[in-house]
Amino acid sequence: MKMTFTERKVSISDEVKEYAAKKCEKLDRYFDKDSSAKVTFSMERGRHIVEITVAHGGMLFRASEQTHDMYASIDGAVDSIQRQIQKNKTRLEKRLRQGAFDKPAEFQKLAEDQAPEDIYDVLRVKEFEVKPMTVEEAILQMNLLGHTFFFFRNSEEDDRHSIVYRRTNGGYGLIISKE
Repeated sequence: MKMTFTERKVSISDEVKEYAAKKCEKLDRYFDKDSSAKVTFSMERGRHIVEITVAHGGMLFRASEQTHDMYASIDGAVDSIQRQIQKNKTRLEKRLRQGAFDKPAEFQKLAEDQAPEDIYDVLRVKEFEVKPMTVEEAILQMNLLGHTFFFFRNSEEDDRHSIVYRRTNGGYGLIISKE
């Protein structure tokens, strides 16, 4: 697994980086080809934040954890990615390494504790007209509706389908289709 470390507002020792690399290597058992992991370390208001993004074959697995200890944040983020993989194992078995879900002792208890969630229930279907508008108009419309995201046709990008969303750390994000 290729590892990339990023430090934001904090300096990380080689010992912590080695610990993170060792923990992320445990995720390598799920993947048949080389995958890459990006580990971002940051610190805000005395909280140690670790964000891990694993990219493999067009799929992204992302987890973020914040605690008062950098080692605990690393452990929590890696455990969160393992839970994501285990939770969606029936869908992922086609894309991941053969035998990735043969149950070792450490995952036996995790698998027994979780209820099977093989079916996603769509509770509501909403249909509406998608109008061309600018990003600023879409943000205004999203805020007027009180939503956290808004789907629209971006008139500044040749009417490509786009989504504007409110980021948890402030500001807005924009997703544009590649049509």
